[in-house]
Amino acid sequence: MNKQANPPANNQASPTMNTKANAQASSQATPHSYLCGLIGAGIGGSLTPAMHEEEGSKLGLHYVYRRIDLEALQLDVAALPELLSAAERMGFNGLNITYPCKQAVIPLLDELSDDARALGAVNTVLFKDGKRIGHNTDWSGFARAFQRGLPDVSLERVVQLGAGGAGAAVAHAALTMGAKSLTLFDVDATRAAALADELQKRFPGSQVRAGDSLADSLAAANGLIHCTPTGMAKLPGMPLPAELLHRDLWVADIVYFPIRTALLQAAEALGCRTLSGGGMAVYQAVDAMRIFTGLEPDAERVYIHFQSLLQRP
Repeated sequence: MNKQANPPANNQASPTMNTKANAQASSQATPHSYLCGLIGAGIGGSLTPAMHEEEGSKLGLHYVYRRIDLEALQLDVAALPELLSAAERMGFNGLNITYPCKQAVIPLLDELSDDARALGAVNTVLFKDGKRIGHNTDWSGFARAFQRGLPDVSLERVVQLGAGGAGAAVAHAALTMGAKSLTLFDVDATRAAALADELQKRFPGSQVRAGDSLADSLAAANGLIHCTPTGMAKLPGMPLPAELLHRDLWVADIVYFPIRTALLQAAEALGCRTLSGGGMAVYQAVDAMRIFTGLEPDAERVYIHFQSLLQRP
């Protein structure tokens, strides 16, 4: 993988954007100061910056975390090379990556962690020693949240909606936790089939397949995992017909803004056990902070702070 270098937009760049070497020397001279950020589309409501900055302060760090919102900047995924180069030049220590960039960022990186390579998706990029190193904390974040919120449910037959970057990570987590049968659905049936094939090779002891009939698969399922953007504040609604839900399902959503999505509300009305996306948001942030700083955040403290953020008007 070769990162794509991009020159500054003009010859009048500020001194902070002169060279990558100068930026790295600056950040190395102040080891307790961190500049991080989040790249994604429609992330104005993300609570990730507040979680990072609060926990950074508790750890005694000067920690600044900025949103880089493609939607607000009127940019798309094609701007990723320019944005990564700019972040390096400005001395960023790392970036979190969210929808729709988790897979598109990979060709722009120098190295991948084993997890990121296996998943084919990156949500955390560390800038270190002149290299861009991709990690994935989505899968570990989901697994920790699931074990906290739904520790005793059956993973015998699980249906998952979404086979994109986040979906790949969450499916990996479900199989790692012991899912015996995992059926994948996506608006792009080819993508669901490709992910199923990859996962089947990595988890030969489980049955992984792309589904044909969502109604039939859900009728026989113990649990449903939702990994698409539907239900977010900017994309309200249900990712499936509500009548396909039944009370014997547990339902886990990775969307956390709003914390109680239309899907979770419909499931709760039927008496289903549910898991919001809040826990995944917390634990993936904790794992990303560890990568950025080399320090161990207090996960319970971050979780409590996240809950307080949800109460704010």
